[in-house]
Amino acid sequence: MRHHRQEERNGEATLARARGGHEDAFRELTDPYRRELQLHGYRMLGSLQDAEDVVQETLLAAWHGLEGFEGRSSVRAWLYRIATNRCLNVLRDRGRRPREVPLLPDPPEPTRRTEPVYLEPYPDALVEGLADGPEARYELRETVGLAFVAALQRLPARQRAALVLCDVLGFQLAEVAEMLDTGATAVKGALQRARATVRERASAAGDRPSSAHERALVERFADAVESGDIDAVVALLTDDALLTMPPQPLEYQGHAAIAAFLRYSAERRGAPLRVVPTRANGQPAFACYLPDGPTARPYGMIVLTLEDSAITAITWFSDPGVFRHFGR
Repeated sequence: MRHHRQEERNGEATLARARGGHEDAFRELTDPYRRELQLHGYRMLGSLQDAEDVVQETLLAAWHGLEGFEGRSSVRAWLYRIATNRCLNVLRDRGRRPREVPLLPDPPEPTRRTEPVYLEPYPDALVEGLADGPEARYELRETVGLAFVAALQRLPARQRAALVLCDVLGFQLAEVAEMLDTGATAVKGALQRARATVRERASAAGDRPSSAHERALVERFADAVESGDIDAVVALLTDDALLTMPPQPLEYQGHAAIAAFLRYSAERRGAPLRVVPTRANGQPAFACYLPDGPTARPYGMIVLTLEDSAITAITWFSDPGVFRHFGR
């Protein structure tokens, strides 16, 4: 108890120094939350670059708003309130100025056409150390997985915020209502609708293959891609595997549809890809390069979803700009 009171006094002293204009004290208050705020921005916006921008805006707003922070909530909750509202502003701007999706020239007929989903991969390196213990790490992996984050991007903005704040981050209804400047009843309704939508859209994760089986499967996939062996790639897929390419509004499901699209892509490229393994969203991934004379240029990124020693989904990201987040 004495130790807890001392921590409170230290926190109050740090807050007082930060209010007095001491930048080191401000960093001491906020640095412990920077990485989790970035992940929050990614879940809300689907973009690491946008998440980084939101963190910077949040910290700037917090620095200028310290005098108005009365300490009725924790510093963490206060920062999440600012960050969430910055994310909602971004989503409103997107709604007013929707981005155009460059269409593929004459692709094979997809299994399904959808609304565009703007989504980028998130490097595993950025979530290391954010969860302690096996259960917490499992929950973190589930809530940063591509299927979950993609499902979030299809929710209305305030439903998205309610679900992330309550179910992922564990804030209470009253806290979330204050963050969103609304009532607890409205948050509860938004949360119920969001849960139903995410359950429908985010496929349940099955048993993950063991590390040894995963490594073997990933290596076989890499070998097949680099050799241009489309039949070998397809042989590694489940019967109902899904290929998506955010933000392209096209889905290819099943062996025949995926094989047709892979052949179309290979013909457009004119050469097999070279791949470098990495990890994104808690899943195996590859930075892909296209040979260009004696060198190779960044071409895109593949993220795999695995279950029971087979591949259930291939997600292709065509923007090589994401490579910088992976140190490529």
